[in-house]
Amino acid sequence: MSAPALYAKPRMSPAGDAALLVEIGEGIDETVNRTVHRLVVALGRRSLAGVLDLIPAYRSLLVCYDPLRLPLDALQDTVARLVETLADIELPSPRTVDIPTCYGGECGPDLALVAEHNGLSADEVVAIHAGTPCTVFMMGFSPGFVYLGGMSPRIATPRLKTPRTSIPAGSVGIAGEQTGIYPVQSPGGWQVIGRTPVTLFDPGRTPPTLVEPGDIIRFVVIDAGRYEELSGVGSQR
Repeated sequence: MSAPALYAKPRMSPAGDAALLVEIGEGIDETVNRTVHRLVVALGRRSLAGVLDLIPAYRSLLVCYDPLRLPLDALQDTVARLVETLADIELPSPRTVDIPTCYGGECGPDLALVAEHNGLSADEVVAIHAGTPCTVFMMGFSPGFVYLGGMSPRIATPRLKTPRTSIPAGSVGIAGEQTGIYPVQSPGGWQVIGRTPVTLFDPGRTPPTLVEPGDIIRFVVIDAGRYEELSGVGSQR
């Protein structure tokens, strides 16, 4: 099977002296993102001596390697050859993870703003957000921060003009056509519409993150009482 044009010419550039950035496609797109994940699978199967870590993003893959064990040109040649085989790579079936979420009120201070921006009621925003399973496209910004693809554009809302200095752990936010979850307390500029009591990142847990790129998240609506019951309990795999 010949590789689609999407896979034909990845852009590769050194990222420091011990990492290679491989860029595939443009923008935030499910097909491009799945291609990145296929490259992760392909490189994992090769088990190249010297490859230390594979870090996927929306449209790129950072390959961390030991230059004393694996020369850059050899790594680039291997990646270029593997890209030609990606059309034949099947991704593993994704896990589905339910995330209980309390929307609005103290948990979601920006829900009314998102509703007003889109000409919807708060209940309609919640129904749309919770009614659409989302895929974990990438993780980053802070340990375990979940960037999700697949949110309905009907509730897309720009980031806050002035970011907050502190957003509680578990906050569920919207920025443009993206939605995501803050795993730890941190600054942030996303519109916060809800909060989950689930612990997404725990450095004492193996693995420390609850979800991984490629997983599917379903937001499950809970009320404030149920949120209080679940708070502090966290979630294990």
